[in-house]
Amino acid sequence: MEFALLAKAFVLGVVEGLTEFLPISSTGHLILAGDLLGFNDEKAKVFEIVIQTGAMLAVVWEYRERFRRVIVGFASDRVARRFVLNLVIAFIPAAVLGLALSEAIKAYLFHAVPVALAFIIGGFIILWVERRQRRATVESVDDMTWGDALKVGFAQALALVPGTSRSGATIIGGMLFGLSRRAATEFSFFLAVPTLIAAGAYDFWKNRALFDSGDLGLFGVGSAAAFASAFVCVRWLIRYIATHDFKPFAWYRIVFGVVVLFTAYAGLVDWSAG
Repeated sequence: MEFALLAKAFVLGVVEGLTEFLPISSTGHLILAGDLLGFNDEKAKVFEIVIQTGAMLAVVWEYRERFRRVIVGFASDRVARRFVLNLVIAFIPAAVLGLALSEAIKAYLFHAVPVALAFIIGGFIILWVERRQRRATVESVDDMTWGDALKVGFAQALALVPGTSRSGATIIGGMLFGLSRRAATEFSFFLAVPTLIAAGAYDFWKNRALFDSGDLGLFGVGSAAAFASAFVCVRWLIRYIATHDFKPFAWYRIVFGVVVLFTAYAGLVDWSAG
């Protein structure tokens, strides 16, 4: 396999890992980075879904003790059962709408300009939520009810629009619905596990004809890079939210989106997917 292709896989893996759990849209960054690298054909789009599994495994590893307690105590621990039930409930809206709308979304919205617009709109929404006077009513993930989980699930469904950000929708949506900053962030991490497993498995099966044994190196490099960078990012984000808000990410989204729109319409960058 060509070194240049493996280098692109590594870069995209790092991009995925650094952006999956921040409220800045991993899908949007991957679409734009794929355009710049010339790696945006059908197989590349499947590659982007598969390497999300590498990022997801970083959450599993970081919270391995939490997941172990849930698995071991599921039969006897009411808190563990509620945790699993909340994840299932929150997963359902995006799963149902994703199955119904995925083809239309990929056909019309997986392009640079719609992604840039979603970046900008999402940035202003984050600023609005952060500036509201609010008091958290749910301090911990273990305090969440099924109703809280359902509302976060509908927020996650908004992230089917590329550029919106799955983590951004779930974290900011959770805060809007009364979750503390830490509870919303950690539940976003946990919800990523069933969501990314399901998305990866679905796309892998649907596009299995595009794979062959020669792709193992490509996916291995991308997934390993996504795991390592996501692991660093998850640990950093938990420390960051203890003393900071999400406004810097909002301004980053707005500026980044404006730059993409400007370069697209000025002809400075050939956003081939847009």
